[in-house]
Amino acid sequence: MLQENSYIHSDQNERTMVVTWKDEEIADIMDKVLSGRRLTREDGLRLYRSDDLFQIGYMANTVRSRMHGKNAYFVVNRHINPTNICVNRCKICAFAKSVGEDGAYLLSVDEILNMLRSGIHSPPFEVHIVGGLHPDIGIDYYTTLIRGIKEISPDIFVKALTAVEVDHIAKVSGMDVASVLTSLKDAGLDAMPGGGAEIFSRRCQMIGWEKKIEGDRWLDVMRIAHSLGIKSNATMLYGHFETNEERIDHILKLRSLQDDTGGFQAFIPLPFMPDNTSFEGMRGCRRCGGVDDLKTIAISRLMLDNFAHIKAYWIGLGIKTAQVSLSFGADDLDGTIVDEQIFHAAGARSDAGMKQDELIGFIEEAGFSPLERDGAYRILGYVKR
Repeated sequence: MLQENSYIHSDQNERTMVVTWKDEEIADIMDKVLSGRRLTREDGLRLYRSDDLFQIGYMANTVRSRMHGKNAYFVVNRHINPTNICVNRCKICAFAKSVGEDGAYLLSVDEILNMLRSGIHSPPFEVHIVGGLHPDIGIDYYTTLIRGIKEISPDIFVKALTAVEVDHIAKVSGMDVASVLTSLKDAGLDAMPGGGAEIFSRRCQMIGWEKKIEGDRWLDVMRIAHSLGIKSNATMLYGHFETNEERIDHILKLRSLQDDTGGFQAFIPLPFMPDNTSFEGMRGCRRCGGVDDLKTIAISRLMLDNFAHIKAYWIGLGIKTAQVSLSFGADDLDGTIVDEQIFHAAGARSDAGMKQDELIGFIEEAGFSPLERDGAYRILGYVKR
């Protein structure tokens, strides 16, 4: 006879097992997960309130396995930050500088193109371009840059400019967002990253990023991008001063837009790092731990039923937590990156980049099959060390 808090579960291979829940308060959510029913806001909050990390991870891994089996995706990519000069100077940011400040920089288009010509990777690979909101740099700089990249090789996948940057470029250039995005697409933009979303909470915005566009504006820019055929990612910055309710509301707004447009490729939960920000050393504001990281990834997988991919960004999580996250709902570890600056300015302890063989080895060590993709999740093949 089964205990009241036990559950008979059959996996993809029709193997039957008895699962015993520690937290009976969320056991009913498994029924929804197995039947493919959408979880509610209250379900998400109950998951966050629960301390049964393994039960939550088990449910998320059930969904992950249904969608991706034992595959774990990665991309050969390189991050480039054209400038760290930013008019917003958000309190949560350790990367931004003001014009004339020590360490402030703006790379020329030629400097960036020479970096890509240096032979770090052979195409196809992905270039990930994000930076600050420079007061004087508008659309011409970015269209020239993107065209130059495509001249190096049309096979380079250009993922560039967050919704925040696109909105700023439109203001500097005297254009509307749709015109900016059309110009970028015509120049060769392939997709957009998901950064700058932070938490869609006006309360949190007024504490940490007052000058940045509001959450609804971020969603509007992404809606326009998707309508033009530009795919994007989506992010959530967590672990600062937000509540669990604000986390779930953020996720639900993304889910709603995805219902409308289908334009999001992946969701990336990003842990806040306070070092070198206005919040460094502030009581109650510290880097969250692995339990919160894994729980947030798992809950994201469970709530975002219309997102194909959940990414464990190893730069922010650290490679060990990122490996474990592959069993907690994540299916993508991002990529080689080469020279990450934004998280490292805030105290990230991970390497700034990783060789392809190393990344493949970490995926295999975690018990998954490395699957190389491009920026559009087109599969380039299974790979081994």
